[in-house]
Formats: sequence, C-alpha cells, structure tokens
Amino acid sequence: MTTNTTFQVGATYAAGRGDYILIYTVLSRTAKFITLEDKYGDTVRVGCKVSGNREIAFPDGTYSMAPVLVADRIAA
Repeated sequence: MTTNTTFQVGATYAAGRGDYILIYTVLSRTAKFITLEDKYGDTVRVGCKVSGNREIAFPDGTYSMAPVLVADRIAA
C-alpha cells in the first residue's frame, strides 16, 4: 500500500531555483485540479498529476524550464 502526498488547501508551496522562486497558495482543490494564488493575488486553475508517490502541478504550463510545484515542498 502506498500513501500519496497531496496538495492541501491553505498550504503554501514553492517552485523554482536560486533567486527565481515562485510561491503559490492552494485556494481549493478537486480530485484532479487545484486552484492556486500567487503573491500578487492572481489565480490559476491547473491539473494535478501523480509522479511516484506525490502530486505535481505546472502553474505556468509545460515547457523546458517550467516551474514544478511538488506536494511535498511546502514553503516555510
């Protein structure tokens, strides 16, 4: 039996590297989608995928250097 790490409503997650860090807060979720809010108050609804035993999401779309939100990377 495996336990998946999922995005939690109200939690804040970080994506990026070095000085390019994006912070998103999960406003709501369904089984396959999450609604995110960035630090400027902009919202976006994106799909969640399971990779290994954790959920991932691409808030800016998928491209070669796209930031990836991972459910086990909660921002401090």
